[in-house]
Amino acid sequence: MGKVMKWGGIALGAVVVLIVGAVVLVPMFVDVQKYKPEIEALVTKQTGRTFSMGDDIKLSVFPWVGVQLSDLALGNADGFDGGDMISVKRFEVRLKVMPLLSREIQVDTFLMDSPQITLVKNKAGKGNWENIGPAGTAKAKAADKKTQGTPAEGGMPISSLMVGTFSITGGKLAFNDKAAGSLTEIADLNLDLKDISLDKPVTVDFSAKLNGKPLSLAGTAGPIGAEPGKSDISLDLVVKALDALDLSLKGKLIQPATAQKFDLAVDLAPFSPRKLFEALGQPFPVDTTDPAVLNKVALKAGIKGDARAVAVSGGSMTLDDSTLTFTASAKDFHKPALTFDLNLDAIDADRYLPPGAQGQKTQSGKQAQPSGKTAKTDYGPLRKMVLDGKAVIGNLKVANMKMANVTVHLKGKNGVFDLDPFSMDLYQGTAGVKAQVDVRKNTPVTAVTMKLAGIQAGPMIKDAAAKEVIEGTLAADAGLTMTGDTPELIKKTLGGKGELTFTDGAIVGIDIAGTIRNATSGLGMTEKPAEKPRTDFAELKIPYTADNGVVSIPAASLISPLLRLGAKGQTNLAKEDLDFRVDPKLVATLKGQGDTKSRSGLLIPLLITGTYAQPKIRPDLKAMVGKQLPTDKEGLKTLLQGGGSETTDGKQESVEEKAKGLIKGLFN
Repeated sequence: MGKVMKWGGIALGAVVVLIVGAVVLVPMFVDVQKYKPEIEALVTKQTGRTFSMGDDIKLSVFPWVGVQLSDLALGNADGFDGGDMISVKRFEVRLKVMPLLSREIQVDTFLMDSPQITLVKNKAGKGNWENIGPAGTAKAKAADKKTQGTPAEGGMPISSLMVGTFSITGGKLAFNDKAAGSLTEIADLNLDLKDISLDKPVTVDFSAKLNGKPLSLAGTAGPIGAEPGKSDISLDLVVKALDALDLSLKGKLIQPATAQKFDLAVDLAPFSPRKLFEALGQPFPVDTTDPAVLNKVALKAGIKGDARAVAVSGGSMTLDDSTLTFTASAKDFHKPALTFDLNLDAIDADRYLPPGAQGQKTQSGKQAQPSGKTAKTDYGPLRKMVLDGKAVIGNLKVANMKMANVTVHLKGKNGVFDLDPFSMDLYQGTAGVKAQVDVRKNTPVTAVTMKLAGIQAGPMIKDAAAKEVIEGTLAADAGLTMTGDTPELIKKTLGGKGELTFTDGAIVGIDIAGTIRNATSGLGMTEKPAEKPRTDFAELKIPYTADNGVVSIPAASLISPLLRLGAKGQTNLAKEDLDFRVDPKLVATLKGQGDTKSRSGLLIPLLITGTYAQPKIRPDLKAMVGKQLPTDKEGLKTLLQGGGSETTDGKQESVEEKAKGLIKGLFN
């Protein structure tokens, strides 16, 4: 038995020596060149493209299984010119043999030198990468996919992984879209991975040029763990692009194969979006009133989440001269529940709007309307949404109006959204708005309540409309409802009531008292007209109601030192027509606000009709009959002719002309 074992051992040893010798010596004596045509033919058949390789072919078996190839080339599809689709100058890989028996992978070298990929889409929209493979490949793959079962469960197929050198050098990727007339090229592509293993972080060093502009990625990732996907993967990466972007990404992927969570910190260094698009050779996609904006953007935030929810914390964003801090969260993406809390120090929103964003007016004074029909809004997504958001803006300028301490709280669920509050400091006063928008049906229903107090109307209107129409301290209360989401529908359905009150102010552009006094100079109350016509008042009160877009004013009143003025009538917002009567009454004293004592004087009613763009003002002659008239002929003649006042250039301007100018200013 001992001899058997002895000779058996000798025989086994001889076999091992023979195998090792064969593994070492075979590559030395076997001519691998003769297999080159067979390899080229096989790849050509499998890809459907012409394949070729250089004569520098080397093969090793022990202790490293290795292959070295040169000048690999895969041709283009029929109908495409411009050389090969894929080419590699040199490819080398070496893998250690014996550790494979223990499920250990030890790669000494993975090297790819000068790989080039050229993708082309012709004018018909067909790409040269399409239909790679023999005929019927697509159908075979589809059938194979249907027959595939659930992969067998089991542990990691390898116990360890070590890679000495992983390097791609001098790579190039080009995409020529002839249909769009564009060419994108990534050149000088280099990738080095170091310390590749299951239990150590992998060092990444990537660089390239995108259309001639530098692009790089550097840092570490991993370790991936003995069971990839079941362990956390740490990331510490820096991305630099186009000499414009510098993005830092730190954190970890938490059990990406099971829990699929992430916890990351993002830090985007200040950059100029305008310079970024300039580097890309692309026009800037946003046209702004101020071309100097969008030149500085920076971002920092922490982001946590998984496939079901995302939360952003500690967010800070710089936009030119503005700083925004924020938190936000989203979950249940199929029925999203969104929250946010924003705090913006200051912003001039007008600088970011497109030029002429407030709209161009037609010759008739009406807002220019877009051509074509507007697509109907789909409110389905809003009905699914749950929303709870807050925003605070320290100083805001929009539509040339200046606001401070703007506070917004928006909540919504099941298609009903509440804005409560929406408040701000506005021109030395305050404004508070509460609103509800109901989109449970296809046509939204909106309810708004508003309260204004202590607002200086003159500066506000001058900033908003670039016109001087009225001055004074404004207070207002309103409760309105409307149906629809277009200006036309809102005008037709507006309903509710409210009241506007101006105190210690003036109507700018017309001197009502002066005009009437000139018309009735026989009463001894003539006065030289001011350089800029205005009607001072102690109080102007305008109560109103609205019903289906028809706004009625039952009893507006103006109390002035020299006259009392009452007005009533209505306007149809959709038709933009006017139907008002104004009853001015002269007084002989200067009591002003709070003067309720009955005064005697001349009552000269005025009728205001026409449209917002073309108002018509005329005396109500019928109402004047039987009233007190001037006793002198010249006074009566002047009154019946319209009672003009002299302008600074000596020309006569009628009451009608002045009033028309005022009304045009109010509605336009």
